[in-house]
Amino acid sequence: MSINWSGVFPAVTTKFTANDELDFNTFDLNLEAQLEAGAQGIILGGSLGEASVLTDEEKFELLSHTLKTVNGRVPVLLNIAEPTTKKAVAAAKKAGELGANGLMLLPPMRYYADHDETLAFFSAVAESTELPIMIYNNPVDYKIEVTLEMFDYLARYSNIQAVKESTRDISNITRMFNRFGERFKIFTGVDPLAMESLVMGAHGWVAGLVDAFPKETVAVYRLVKQNRIAEALAIYRWFLPVLELDIHPKLVQYIKLAEVATGIGTETVRAPRLPIKGEERERVLKVLNDALANRPQLPAGSWGK
Repeated sequence: MSINWSGVFPAVTTKFTANDELDFNTFDLNLEAQLEAGAQGIILGGSLGEASVLTDEEKFELLSHTLKTVNGRVPVLLNIAEPTTKKAVAAAKKAGELGANGLMLLPPMRYYADHDETLAFFSAVAESTELPIMIYNNPVDYKIEVTLEMFDYLARYSNIQAVKESTRDISNITRMFNRFGERFKIFTGVDPLAMESLVMGAHGWVAGLVDAFPKETVAVYRLVKQNRIAEALAIYRWFLPVLELDIHPKLVQYIKLAEVATGIGTETVRAPRLPIKGEERERVLKVLNDALANRPQLPAGSWGK
């Protein structure tokens, strides 16, 4: 399956049972909600998917299960976030063997790789697979920026096709277009900057709060792309306090709590994460309850398969 790099690609959460095993029943409930709302791709094992605490076996079990459940309705991408080039290449090859439709690829984890090391890492993965690749550019959280000059180099790899733009610099979208035209498809990766990024031309949205509010997320995307800016803005202004939960260190706990609030998830996380409590919990619940009390009516045709 070739990937149409456009639309909303949820970075889905990984669901766990009370016994700390993969919870496929709840995962499927949420997955179907994403597809019903009109998601155009699914991304597994990202930061929001608690990739750092999943075993390799769990990641590949999750991939196999999702591919079977989705059954070709949309592309399924596996995130690769590894500390060594050897492990990243092995993960890319295994994902291809299992039938993944694409990869999202982070720079090396834990080691602060320099310019040449980062390019060598990306190149090794790209050369090891025919799968389409989205580069995840997030210097705020991962301390390594993929610069325009680095994308100049990466353009030689035809399977490096997209970028998850999370620099939090809106102007970088225009810089990418000015430098590369349509060579790389650009996805906004920061929920509270999503509409701004889409207006500036981003092709898609790798979204987090979509896990709890799939229809509203798709609606903002579609309305912007239909140039129905006023309608999109009305939803986005309502949505922004919720979207800001995506940029907190505890985004996993916050977004899983949001999934509970909308009935399509559980709050269970894997240690060392713990569910939030006390004043912090009340503060997040207030944001969610305020949003649910004023949930907007979505325009006809702004979401759905």
